[in-house]
Amino acid sequence: MTDSIFTPFNLPNGQVLKNRLVKAAMEENLATSENLPGTELKRLYQAWAQGGAGLIITGNVMVDHLAMTGPGGVVLEHNTDLSPFIEWAKLSQANDAKIWMQINHPGRQVFKKMGGKVLSPSNVALDMGKHSAMFSVPKPMEESEIHDVIQRFTSTAVRAEEAGFDGVEIHAAHGYLLAQFLSPLTNKRQDQWGGSLENRARLLLEVVKSIKASCSRQFAVAVKLNSADFQRGGFDVEDAEQVVKMLGELKIDLVELSGGSYEAPAMQGRSADDRTLAREAYFLEFASKIAQNVSVPIMTTGGVRRFDVAEQVVESGVHLVGMASALALTPDLPNQWQQDSSVVGYIPVVNWKDKTLSGLATMAIVKQQLRRIGKGKPSKLRVSPLWALITDQVRGSKLTKRYRKQYQVNTLS
Repeated sequence: MTDSIFTPFNLPNGQVLKNRLVKAAMEENLATSENLPGTELKRLYQAWAQGGAGLIITGNVMVDHLAMTGPGGVVLEHNTDLSPFIEWAKLSQANDAKIWMQINHPGRQVFKKMGGKVLSPSNVALDMGKHSAMFSVPKPMEESEIHDVIQRFTSTAVRAEEAGFDGVEIHAAHGYLLAQFLSPLTNKRQDQWGGSLENRARLLLEVVKSIKASCSRQFAVAVKLNSADFQRGGFDVEDAEQVVKMLGELKIDLVELSGGSYEAPAMQGRSADDRTLAREAYFLEFASKIAQNVSVPIMTTGGVRRFDVAEQVVESGVHLVGMASALALTPDLPNQWQQDSSVVGYIPVVNWKDKTLSGLATMAIVKQQLRRIGKGKPSKLRVSPLWALITDQVRGSKLTKRYRKQYQVNTLS
């Protein structure tokens, strides 16, 4: 009998997921002023747990409060109060769901208005066309800063286990810091952290080794990796396969394959190198190719909203199906599919001429729905992208001021 999306899955560390459907990470911006999980965030995760996903992966939890992907993000450091995290984990484990914390450092992808640390392997600025001024030129990292980042990822993972989370997912995709080290476009270093793929992967591998040495064997350690950057000359599918094999030697539990970055938002179905992505399960072709050649369990995320497509992912040899936007608008879609496989999840699409603004508007619509669910309201399927973008920008501006006041952060030029 072939596996279906409702067949349980055994991970290498012994954890058993009740099904193959995973709530993949989304940026919620729902933290309290102290960057802790608050009531709305916990209610949102409770809805996903009750909604039937076998595994829930949190949105970004930052390893450094001075390096944020955006305002209103959650931070977990060595001295953070664990009590709200303990409650967050417990609520997310309702209905036999597992909860993993996604841990991240943005590197150069820090909005200029946020301020704080803007670090990268090299001083390569983001090329966002006419929107490039939204970001600062990053500072190339010194050896001590690289070791500080390894320690921060490790400390956050240890505290996540203490709080009762079932595992962590290390974010090494979407152009964030670990992906910047992996990509030859952003890593121009000549030392042990740059050059060959082995050197560019060194930081990710050191983070994994350090976490595995510091956490228990039952605690899951996963990595989110780009199947490709979708930029000419960037990290590509062959590189991804090699890195997955390196991670396999470290006995990690799962690799989630996604793609893209702020410069080429393939995770929203758009590439910057003329490759056409599938309309649904964007990265399945790349993921199934890699899954055939590696021993690590593979998950793919990107645009899945139909039962048949989710089944196709599992049939192709990919072990887990990641879903994000569809579960932002229909948090109980897994439960609905058990009753009626013809139900289709809704994913907003904004096709403005300006690709950057389209991406921001799409994210704004999704975040608006996450806030509604967090307040105990039903999601709204049809909303104005322009209104969602404006309200999200206004809200983001208020949260940015709150953040800078909280930490006395100076905006860097």
